[in-house]
Amino acid sequence: MFIQTEATPNPEVLKFLPGQTVLGEGTRDFREPEEAAASPLAAELFEITGVTRVFFGPDFITVGKHASVDWPLIKAPILAAIMDHYTSGRPLLVGDSEDAGHDDTAYEGETAQIVAEIKELLDTRIRPAVAQDGGDILFNRFDVNTGVVWLNMRGACSGCPSSSATLKAGVENMLKHYVPEVTAVEQAL
Repeated sequence: MFIQTEATPNPEVLKFLPGQTVLGEGTRDFREPEEAAASPLAAELFEITGVTRVFFGPDFITVGKHASVDWPLIKAPILAAIMDHYTSGRPLLVGDSEDAGHDDTAYEGETAQIVAEIKELLDTRIRPAVAQDGGDILFNRFDVNTGVVWLNMRGACSGCPSSSATLKAGVENMLKHYVPEVTAVEQAL
């Protein structure tokens, strides 16, 4: 098994490509070791000193580290954990581990159509580009009174120094262009 690695715009996050399906569809973000109980691989990665976050995408894994730890010190143990997991045949997720997606709050009437357009743009134009950098952007909510769209940044995008620029310059401009009701885009906390 050959696992490729790619840098991401976030210097504290590295993207690992195992050459096979990770989740297939959807994403999972583990921000704390306690959340990793849902995944034997995520739990094993959190055991490596310096690992602060694990994110599973369709065909990649991104791992975040503490700024005080250098990649050369933890890259080999991360690669070993990923390789061991895939050669063992263990499941990626166990128990009640549903894939995370867009918020599915029901909207009414014209607002429902606006939200559907926003989600469609996210899914077809924005999320594939963000996945290239080892992250994901999910719809959180839309405030019909102000026109503000709230999005969740995940994986390499969460905490990335350039995520604010991506959100404002890229995502906001695209959504405002195609969905005139959108006035601004903000990051949900």
